[in-house]
Amino acid sequence: MITVIYIWQIQRTSIAVLRALRHMSADRRELKSDPAISFFKLLGTGSGETFTPRDADMFTWALLVTIEESELERFDQSENILAWRKIAHNEVRLIAQPLAAHGAWSGKNPFEYSHEITPLWDGPILAITRAKIAWLKNFKFWSAVPPVTMSLKSNPGLIRAIGIGEAPIGLQGTLSLWRDGASLRAFAYQGAAHTRVIQATSEENWYVEELFARFALIEQRGELVMAE
Repeated sequence: MITVIYIWQIQRTSIAVLRALRHMSADRRELKSDPAISFFKLLGTGSGETFTPRDADMFTWALLVTIEESELERFDQSENILAWRKIAHNEVRLIAQPLAAHGAWSGKNPFEYSHEITPLWDGPILAITRAKIAWLKNFKFWSAVPPVTMSLKSNPGLIRAIGIGEAPIGLQGTLSLWRDGASLRAFAYQGAAHTRVIQATSEENWYVEELFARFALIEQRGELVMAE
């Protein structure tokens, strides 16, 4: 199994937004019935500045799937993917192999990984962090986010980062691309702001469920077009 992430930047029209919202609901049946897919998430995106609804980007949407590698090209031309392309002006496809994954997403760890590849990979890294935030802890969580975001986006090893979410509130995460594993580790374990949040997470019990995963970025097709 491999992990594939599609990111679509759609046309900036109300019709395109309505179609994207429809896909977020209607695509679940087909994705769930595809025997090659073991896990999927349809995701909204945002700037990741505060992890509040004001971050939301209604013109950028994402799909994450874990899929049998032999079925990827068939899936890439499937009806669902082609329908997204009809409303998108830009598409990014990331293909990644899990290196490590800790925690749970919707009750399970969906990323099978091999210890054999870990010491050998010195290329770009894709990282996903996501959490289900305890409802009464949202305000404390939001107050802790800005310093971490500033530290993240000023890190020289970061290529790109966006916020991801399954809902406007309470189910938030970050997808980030790094030049290498050393850059990600330096941010995660040496950055003062991130270290404080890790400690606060343990003390405050912010999360009902959380997951951190890092991947070898095997292939990238397309680039995010950043708004001016």
